[in-house]
Amino acid sequence: MSRVAHHRLLRPYAARFTTVVILQVIGSVAGLAPLLAVVELGRLLLTPGPLDADRAWTAVIVGAAGLFVRLVFTAAAAGVGHLLDDHVQLAFRRRLAEHLGRVPLGWLHSRRTGELAKIVGEDVGTVHPFIAHTPGELTSAFVVPVVSLIYLIAVDWRLALITLIPVGLAVALVPLMMTPSLTRQEKRLDQAMGQISNTVVEFVRGIAVVKTFGGSQRAHRRFLTAVDEFVDTFNRWVRSVSPIAAGMQLALSPPFVLLTILIGGTWLVTAGGMTAVDVLPFLLLGLGLTAPVAALGHGFDDIQAATRAVGRIRDVLSQPVVDEPVDAIAPHGHRIEFHGVRFSHTSDRDVLHGVDLTLEPGTVTALVGPSGSGKSTLVQLLPRFFDPTDGRITLGGVDLRDLGSHHLYRHVAFVFQDVQLLRASVGDNIALAVPDATPQRIVEAATAAGIHDRIERLPRGYRTILGEEAVLSGGEAQRLALARALLADTPVLVLDEATAFADPATERAIRATLTDRGADRTVLVIAHRWETITEADTVVMLDDGTIVEQGRHEDLLANNGAYARLWRTHRAADIDRQEPR
Repeated sequence: MSRVAHHRLLRPYAARFTTVVILQVIGSVAGLAPLLAVVELGRLLLTPGPLDADRAWTAVIVGAAGLFVRLVFTAAAAGVGHLLDDHVQLAFRRRLAEHLGRVPLGWLHSRRTGELAKIVGEDVGTVHPFIAHTPGELTSAFVVPVVSLIYLIAVDWRLALITLIPVGLAVALVPLMMTPSLTRQEKRLDQAMGQISNTVVEFVRGIAVVKTFGGSQRAHRRFLTAVDEFVDTFNRWVRSVSPIAAGMQLALSPPFVLLTILIGGTWLVTAGGMTAVDVLPFLLLGLGLTAPVAALGHGFDDIQAATRAVGRIRDVLSQPVVDEPVDAIAPHGHRIEFHGVRFSHTSDRDVLHGVDLTLEPGTVTALVGPSGSGKSTLVQLLPRFFDPTDGRITLGGVDLRDLGSHHLYRHVAFVFQDVQLLRASVGDNIALAVPDATPQRIVEAATAAGIHDRIERLPRGYRTILGEEAVLSGGEAQRLALARALLADTPVLVLDEATAFADPATERAIRATLTDRGADRTVLVIAHRWETITEADTVVMLDDGTIVEQGRHEDLLANNGAYARLWRTHRAADIDRQEPR
């Protein structure tokens, strides 16, 4: 990820960054006034003869005014910086949310939840020091030493060079903090932290399954393994960085700086090269040279952390989005047609090979085939989880890419095996696609999906908050999602193992609902039970991404082909499972 790429993300805020820098420059220069006032007072007090009261009071007033200006302008710089930080973080999160809403859903499913949560949460938060603090600190780190050095050179250039010895030693160590080896270790440290986030999220999301199958110890071990890997990586990084950091801290420590100035000043004074009073500004401003350089080191740490975070943010923002047509075309009817559809996740292997398929209105089409045959991929092309690599899919004669999401999701509803429910009321979850639905319509949809009685047993019925007041089982969640789809009342319904966890009676009721609620509805289903297949109008068998047979169940059995062999294999397995042991 190039620095230019990062700059593009922050370029709109350049003017406000400049404002922060200007305010900090004024505040930093003004902050030297009190120190210079003390130097002037020292000269007046140590000079033989009567005290020049006017010069003394002038020095006091200038010092006090400089302190006031410093407080005002540095506070203003900090305020503008924090406001800018709030604005940038909000803008980043909005851009990420908007972009994630437009990337292919298949890409989202392929990413770990913890990884995306870290980018949207932690990585966006990581830019806070870089925006709110680093500009001001780095400005001060450059301005204060430069102005101080100019003044000290004017007093005595030799002692000025001696005063720079600690700074030179510390700066000489900075490149050692930026070696490729340390950069790789810091990247591995970020990855190890991300792995911890992933294991925590995956454990929490799958805790019910983990406990059911006695896998809590294995899941716990995975978490501990991730933590151990992070600790090992962190320790290696600390062992590499500690000697360098310790050397920098020693070089910039006040005792070492003062000792260097006193040794150099003593040598010059005893040699007759300067007066003792001229050593005073070096003792005061010399420490001021080191503090900003120390802040410079922390600033580079913040810059490196922010660079890595912004790189990951931009990686997400650079993902291609699902193209929306400028002028969406409304479909004419809801016949679905696949025309020579090919699809591949990678360039070297197609998952689907030239699929031609028509789903007629008012029919139920069942997809069958061995595992890995391409059934789920075919179904996922309809909601545009992905777009075909080649060929096209039309709804009502319009290519899905010309249809636009607005028309697509008004005509097609989807219920997948992996159901996602919101942390909201049961009623709101069902009415997600129809937020103005009446309570009566919500109840009718839930009843049709076979979930109404279960909802009535919840603490507050349809007002129960899922995830807080109640948790639904896998089958209950699927039926809730089905109720959501039925309420949407779209002319096309796609079910990917959507009744996998339903009992046989509930599944029969759902099948009856699908056929009764509108004779013109088009249904595409990846069937879990063979009873669903036998009642389908058309059975389509996929094998290795190709349609090998299609037709009615009875006709395909009579053909005694691949479908008949698959049917006999599954029937034999069902009978074997049902026999007493």
